[in-house]
Amino acid sequence: MRPLRAYSALAHHARQRAQPFVPPRQRPDAYSLVAPELQRMRSSLLGLLGSTHPGLSEIARHYFVQPSQQLRSMLVLLFAHATNGLGTSWPTKDSAATAEMCTGLSVELDAPLSTPDLLNNWHPAMPNHTASFATVFDLRPTGLYTPITPVTSDASRIPTLVSTPRLLPTQIRLAQIVEMIHMASVLHDEVFDGPPNPAEEGFGNKLSILAGDFLLGRASAALARLGEAEVVELVASVISNQAEGEMLRVQSAGTGDVWEVYLRKTYLKTASLMAKAARASVVLGGCTDELWKDVAYAYGRNLGIAYQLIEDTLEYETHGEGPSRGLVTGPILFAREQYPELQPLIGRHLAGEGDIEEARQYVTRSGGIERTQALAMSYADKAREVLQLLPDSEYKNALDTLAECAITRTGW
Repeated sequence: MRPLRAYSALAHHARQRAQPFVPPRQRPDAYSLVAPELQRMRSSLLGLLGSTHPGLSEIARHYFVQPSQQLRSMLVLLFAHATNGLGTSWPTKDSAATAEMCTGLSVELDAPLSTPDLLNNWHPAMPNHTASFATVFDLRPTGLYTPITPVTSDASRIPTLVSTPRLLPTQIRLAQIVEMIHMASVLHDEVFDGPPNPAEEGFGNKLSILAGDFLLGRASAALARLGEAEVVELVASVISNQAEGEMLRVQSAGTGDVWEVYLRKTYLKTASLMAKAARASVVLGGCTDELWKDVAYAYGRNLGIAYQLIEDTLEYETHGEGPSRGLVTGPILFAREQYPELQPLIGRHLAGEGDIEEARQYVTRSGGIERTQALAMSYADKAREVLQLLPDSEYKNALDTLAECAITRTGW
C-alpha cells in the first residue's frame, strides 16, 4: 500500500491525549441531534432563493425538497453545537443574536435575497458617465499572509461546557449556503457525468449550468449577509477550489505523481467544502482561538477525503460497472501496482475503446477496492483523533459517529 502522509502536529498532539472512543451503542445519532435545525433550514431555503423564473424554481425545488444525506449541513450544525461558548467572543455574538430577535432584525436574515423587481432593475437613477464610478472602489494592498503558528494544548486546558449554548441564526444560514454550493456542484457535474440517478433524465446541460450558476450567485449574496469577513473568504474559496478540482479531472493522468493529482482533486472537489464549512461554523460562534478552528478544519478535511474514497469504491460494489465516467480513482491506482499493464489505460483517462471494462476486470481481480477502503479508514481515524481536543458533549460524540458512518454508509 502507498505509505500515508505523516500526521499533522495537531493530530499528533491529539493522539497523545486521546481517550477511548464512546462504545457504538452509546453514541448519539447525528441526524436526530440536529433534525429540528435541518428541518428549519430546508423549510426556509426555497423562499430564500426568490427566483422569478419558473424553470430555476422547479430545479431548486427538485433538489432541495427531496430528502438527502445532508452530510455537509449536519457538519456545520454539529460543530456549531460542539464549540459555541468556547470563544471569547461568544457573549457578544449571543447577545447580538438575542437583540436582533427582539427588535425583528433577524427577519432580514430570512428574507428573500432579492425582490422580483430588483432582479431586473437597471437602476435608472444611476448616472451613466464613467466618472460616477471613479471613487466607488478604492483598492488597497492587504499585505502578505503570515502562516499561523500551530496551537498546542493539553488536557488540563481543555474547557468544559456546563451547558450547550444555542445555535446562532448565522450558523443555520451557513448550513443553507453550504447546501446551495453543494447542489450547484451536483448540477454542474451533471454536464460532465449525467444525472446522479441514472434513471433520471436530468434537466439538460444548459439548464444545469444556469441553475448551478444561479445557486452560486444566491449563495454569494447570502454569504455577504453574514457580516464575517473570515467566513466570506473561507466559503468563497470553496467555489474556486471546486473549479480547480474539476480541472484536475481532465489533467493528463500519464504524467507526474498520479496519486498526488488524485488526492488533490479529492480535497478540492469534496473535502474543501466540508473542511472550510466546519471552520466557518466555529468562526461564526465567536471562536478566535486557532485551536478550535484547526480542529474543525482538520476534521472536515479528513472526513471529506474518507467520504470520497469510499464513494470511489461504490462504483464497483454497487453497480459492478466500475468507472463508468472514465475517472481514474483509488481502486484503479492500487490495481496498477499489481498490474502495470493498466498504466497505458490510465495515461489516456480510460478513453480508449474497451478501457473501462478492462480496468474494471483488473480492479476486480486485484485488492484495489479493499486497499482504497483501508486508506479511507485511515483518514476517518485522523478525523476522529482531532476531536479529542474538544470538550466532551453529545455533539462531539455524534461527530465521532459521523466519521464512522462515512465508511459504513449507515446511520444518516
